[in-house]
Amino acid sequence: MNVFTKKNALVGFLTLKALERRRRRRRNGLKLVLFVVLGLVSLGILAGLAAVVLRRQHGEQRRLEGYAVGPEAEDEIVGEYVTATPEPIPAT
Repeated sequence: MNVFTKKNALVGFLTLKALERRRRRRRNGLKLVLFVVLGLVSLGILAGLAAVVLRRQHGEQRRLEGYAVGPEAEDEIVGEYVTATPEPIPAT
């Protein structure tokens, strides 16, 4: 009795091809998962950078507002102190 027949050879060949195809699918699935994870990480990094840039711009605007308005009141003259003096008493 001969074990190596055309039928056995065909079954073995098809089995090997099916296993090879299964390995490729598994690799493709792992690649897909890897790309999705890398995409999420890079998206998180970009969101963090955007938050830092927006925070810095907001802080810069606050500093500029302080210079434009100033800590003094609007009606006060800078550098001079204006005091209210009583009216002089008229001489009689």
